[in-house]
Order: sequence, then structure tokens, then C-alpha cells
Amino acid sequence: MGGEDGKSILLIVVVVLISAAAAVVESAIGVNWGTIAVHKLPPSTVVDLLRENNIQKVKLFDADPAVLSALMGSGIEVMVGIPNDMLAAVGSSPSAADLWVAHNLTRYMVNGGVNIKYVAVGNEPFLASYSGQFQSYVVPAVTNVQQSLTKANLGGAVKLVVPCNADAYESSLPSQGAFRPELTQIMTQLVSLLNSNGSPFVVNIYPFLSLYGNSDFPQDYAFFEGTAHPVVDGPNVYYNAFDGNLDTLVAALSKLGYSQMPIVIGEVGWPTDGATSANLTAARAFNQGLIYHVLGNKGTPLRPGMPPIDVYLFSLFDEGGKSILPGDFERHWGIFSFDGQLKYPLDLGNGQLKNARGVPYLPYRWCILNPNKDLSAVSNHIRLACSLADCTRLNYGGSCNGIGEKANISYAFNSYYQLQKQNPQSCDFDGLGLVTFLDPSVGECRFLVGVTDNNNSSGFSLQTKWPLTLIIIISWGVWLFLST
Repeated sequence: MGGEDGKSILLIVVVVLISAAAAVVESAIGVNWGTIAVHKLPPSTVVDLLRENNIQKVKLFDADPAVLSALMGSGIEVMVGIPNDMLAAVGSSPSAADLWVAHNLTRYMVNGGVNIKYVAVGNEPFLASYSGQFQSYVVPAVTNVQQSLTKANLGGAVKLVVPCNADAYESSLPSQGAFRPELTQIMTQLVSLLNSNGSPFVVNIYPFLSLYGNSDFPQDYAFFEGTAHPVVDGPNVYYNAFDGNLDTLVAALSKLGYSQMPIVIGEVGWPTDGATSANLTAARAFNQGLIYHVLGNKGTPLRPGMPPIDVYLFSLFDEGGKSILPGDFERHWGIFSFDGQLKYPLDLGNGQLKNARGVPYLPYRWCILNPNKDLSAVSNHIRLACSLADCTRLNYGGSCNGIGEKANISYAFNSYYQLQKQNPQSCDFDGLGLVTFLDPSVGECRFLVGVTDNNNSSGFSLQTKWPLTLIIIISWGVWLFLST
């Protein structure tokens, strides 16, 4: 009996270890928390929203002190970012890298502090549209920051990553994937460096952009419900663009000798406005399909049973301050609207998401067009309002495009009025504006009410991050001077 008991115990231990190992490699869904917004919730309200919805991973694009302070003690796993415009300084000066680590990591990674797991060194620095602007700084920046982490005794706790856009690699079929020729040498260096430090490869994948930019792209191939236009690649068949894109990266990594390198999806999502293919129905279908697909742990044809280790949805909120050069949809990627209200039902694997609570709204009043006034000069006022406020929903493909001329004018007026924190003068427009207490929203075209900024991070960020940038640039300059 003793021998049998020993075998039973051994079997149990083996099963537990296998289960634990399986749990480690299971995919997890996180979110990108962008802050290029004209209306910002207090960071504490956002952290409460994350915790309420059991969202355990969040990716940031910088290291905003107010945001990191709000994340203290939350237990949420965080990726912070070094912006592209700091890569030259950090890559050229070890002291600048030391300073960045001390200011943005060491001070927060204390007992009961922020659970920072990754540092993103740049964001899509190899983007083709940058024309190589940041390319030469990436590897030196990664090298210097890694040395700074080691000196700060954080080398084992924090992993460096470099989020890449999917245009860093190319092919006509997934199995033929390769990095762009001009990137081959630097990618060989970078991937070797990341691998030696135990870091994953982070990639941003956007089937929406493939559909938006190519009229011949099969719409059903962008989603996860099957397609009449599968891609046949030898023995492998691809039924969605996400898997095809991911395996193109797998093939590119394999050509460099890293076929098993872990992959994290840094950004993926679908916008809800600003283009004909950007709407609530499509966004819900894509994001929910993606989540079920990833959490099913099926992997891809080139990596069966090996899904990405983490997937970060883009994005948590709409960001009304983003550039619309790529398209109006850039301001409408959020699964929540700017005020933390869920746009459509979505389950990240923990049950349906819930709205933010305790949102500090401004009073419920709106600025609309006074219909009894002469409208001959109204176009100048609309141009002024929309040059500062976000009016992208009024354009072709937007959800407010078809509500009528006068309602469009009211939407523009109100957007500016809320941006100005409901300052009475901001609803004047030479007598054309009128404040109302009746919600003028029309169908899916919601007339927003702003939020107060008593606890907004913007003021604190400008006061703390700008001097740090100056210090790093000055340190860089001094280092260059002394080294010549």
C-alpha cells in the first residue's frame, strides 16, 4: 500500500505541476489606457473601473505620475512606455537611462506599490511612415535601459519590449513572412537582445486597417466567424486576418532563428465611429470574437495550441485629442466612451463589463443652436468650435452625420461648450447659442456632458514629466559634450 500511495502522491504532484504550467501559458486579456483626451476621468476613477471589471493587465504609453500613483497597491500588472522622442537621449546616455528608471520605476516599485512588469522602449519605432527617424536609437536604448534595470536590481522583475507595428514584416502568404529588408539587420540584433533577457516580441495587429485601406480586402476575413475567402498556404488554411498576420510574424521570427519566441499582442481592436466600417456592431463582433478566439487557446496553424501570452485591447477609452491624420476613427477605439460608459456588451472572460461609477460629471446641460437666429455667419463659428473640440462624428461615416444641419450645428456648439467646462461665454457664438437642460441627443448620436477636472492628471503630468524630459535631454547633451 505504501508503494501505491507513493505513486498516487507522485501522480497528484505531476498533475498539479502540469496544471500550474498550463495556467502560466494561458492567454490573458488586458487593455491599453491612452490619455490623449480632451475629457479625462480622474486616474483613481479609471483604476476603480479596472478593478471592478477584474482587468488585471494595463498598457500605458508613457509613465504619467498621476496614473502610476493611482495604480499603487492595485495589483494590476502594468506596462509603462518610453516615448519615441526620448529614445535618442536614453540610447545615447546611460545616465539618462538611469534617471528614467529611477524616476519612473524605482520610486513606484516599492512594497505595496505598482506592479510594473514591462517597459515598452518606444512605440512602433519602425513604422514605415517614420522613414527610419527612430530606427537607429532602439537597440542602444534597450541596451542602456537594461543596464539601468540591472543597477537598480530590477533586471529580473521588469522585462523590456519594443512594440512593433505589423508593417515591420511582410509577405504574400504567412509562411513566407519576413521583416522588411531594411530592418533585417536591426531586427536580428533586437530580437537576440530581447530573447537573451527573456522578453517577448510585442506586435500591434489591426485587421480594421487592412479593411479600411484596401477596397479588395474581404470583410468577413477581418472577423472570426468564418469566411468565404480563406487564405490557403500549403497545408495551412487561414479563416481570419488575425491568425494570418500573427503567423506572418512567426515565420519572420523563424527566419532569424527564434521560431518559439513568445509573442504579446500590444494593440488590437476595432473603432466604433469615424468610418463606414467603424460602428458598434462591427466593434462588438470583432472584439468579442477575438477574445473567445484567444481564450480558446487554439493558437494558429504555425503555432497550434500556443496563443499569444497576453493580448491588450485597444483601447480602454476614446481619445478625442488624437491626430485624425490616419482617419476620423482614430478618436473612437474605446470599448468605453470617454466617461467610462460601456459602448456595447463585452465579456473579457470574467463576465460582462460594467460602467464606471462615481463619474464626476459637469451639470446636465447642453449648448445648442438658437433656431430663431440668422444662420448666415454660423459656418465661422462651427469652424472655430471644431478646430478645438472633437467633431469627427459629424463627418461622413460618423454616427452623427445624418441628424440634420441644425442638429449638426448644435453638436459642434455643445462639443466646444463642454470642452470649455460649460463656461457661459463659450455658448454665445454671437447670440447663436442657447443653453438647454433637455438632452438633445438623437438616436446613436450622443451629445456629451463633460467631466470635471478637479482630479485630472493633465496639470500634474505637465508639471512633472516636462522637467524630467528637460533633465534627460540636458544629461544627454552633457554626456555627448564630455564624450567628444
